[in-house]
Amino acid sequence: MDYLLTGTQMQQADRFTIEHTDVTALELMERAAQSCIQVMEEERISLDAPCIVCGSGNNGGDGFAIARLLAEKGYSPTVCMVGNRKHCTRETEFQMAALDQTGIPVRDGYVPGNYSTVIDAVFGVGLNREIQGDCREVLRQMNESSGLKVAIDIPSGISADTGMVMGIAFLADITITFQKRKTGLFLSPGRSYTGKIFVTDIGISTSQLCADGIFLPDLCDYQKMLPARPEDANKGDFGKLLVIAGSRGMSGAAYLNAMAAYLSGAGLIKIYTAEENRQILQSAVPEAILCTYREFDRQDLTELLQWADTVCIGSGLGTSMTSLELLRTTLESGKGPFVIDADGLNLLSAHPESFRCLSGKTAVLTPHMKEMSRLLNTTVEDLKEHRISLLKSFVKEHAVVCVLKDARTLTGVPDQGLFFNRSGNCAMAKAGAGDVLAGIIAGLMAQHQTPGNAACLGVYLHGRSGDLAREAKGVYSVLARDLLEYISFAFMEISGEKPQERKEWL
Repeated sequence: MDYLLTGTQMQQADRFTIEHTDVTALELMERAAQSCIQVMEEERISLDAPCIVCGSGNNGGDGFAIARLLAEKGYSPTVCMVGNRKHCTRETEFQMAALDQTGIPVRDGYVPGNYSTVIDAVFGVGLNREIQGDCREVLRQMNESSGLKVAIDIPSGISADTGMVMGIAFLADITITFQKRKTGLFLSPGRSYTGKIFVTDIGISTSQLCADGIFLPDLCDYQKMLPARPEDANKGDFGKLLVIAGSRGMSGAAYLNAMAAYLSGAGLIKIYTAEENRQILQSAVPEAILCTYREFDRQDLTELLQWADTVCIGSGLGTSMTSLELLRTTLESGKGPFVIDADGLNLLSAHPESFRCLSGKTAVLTPHMKEMSRLLNTTVEDLKEHRISLLKSFVKEHAVVCVLKDARTLTGVPDQGLFFNRSGNCAMAKAGAGDVLAGIIAGLMAQHQTPGNAACLGVYLHGRSGDLAREAKGVYSVLARDLLEYISFAFMEISGEKPQERKEWL
């Protein structure tokens, strides 16, 4: 399992490496420059007429080192200096002097031209202020260049910590980053500026920061999270799930919850929903046991809660007084674990005292950014900028697993940290997709997976189903029901099963 680091953490890793190993700052700079040239040559990027734009910090030093190495290889780079030369770091001054020995001049400011490649070495991971003035104009001109655009470590103007655009940012086709992926390269909007990302090992020691990073599970990690499926098992061994979803006219949410859970391996499912949804759900999910209400009956629900191993509540539930009673009874009388989604979250944010009912119980919450902002009583903008610290604090305070849904989803697990999901795409931005996710997680939890594993694996499976659906149906036409179609293929990829030709299965 790999992990993401923030800009601040990478600066700490740099200092640790320099202070506690035999590697010097200049040696790291040389390795960085060499690795960038190696990537560009391997990718067959045209270096016939490159322009390297350097700042005064160590990111600029990397750029000057790249220019010198290119000159030594026989190339003729144009080198531009942005910023005050008096503010150069010692290492950057050294690299400028070394470049001077090659006869390559350093021009003041960016000089527009017909470049094959524009290499951005203006700001590195330490940027913490909005870009203004001359630098802002330089980045605008660099973005207008027709040449291929390569960012060194991170596109200038992107916060390495949050992915936010600091006024303006370099729009890269390729980003060559050092040692570890930076958080800002993967969070929106930063991820839209990175292009294809290459990670190069230059010998920075980061292992001491692993526990504080954001974990990046790989296929092997997900394989370990899969529930066991013994050959001699029966349906009772794979869990009893109660789905409480769908107010009047919202049968689709209950359908998506239940089908996703069944397709994820749950053994028995009961749906508790409004009586008006009976006819549709009996036809749509014949595998499920249907229990309905015209008027809320606490005793009926309590009996169902005692039957269930896991409860999924909230999808399409509405926020009426009946819905509130459903949630409160569930949290008070149910033993858990719970998956709380959609209107269940809206009810929690409107009635935060209900969190007390979760004390000592296990739950997974699945808010999107707007729902999470309500839970935190903040704005979406503030949440985007501080999502890492806010998510960590929320998980710690409430002792719940929290799946913070966005273009790239973060899952917070108590006492374990944050987990980053790389699957999924914009075709999944449709009504009902979240109901499918809640069902997948609940189905995995019903099979006695830990809430943390169920959430992380469920998020990946959900996104991978969306990736497969997009391959088949394009970016515009994927529906929530299409995700159901591809859950089985996502499971087979992880488990190593080899299906026959996919078209025969659809």
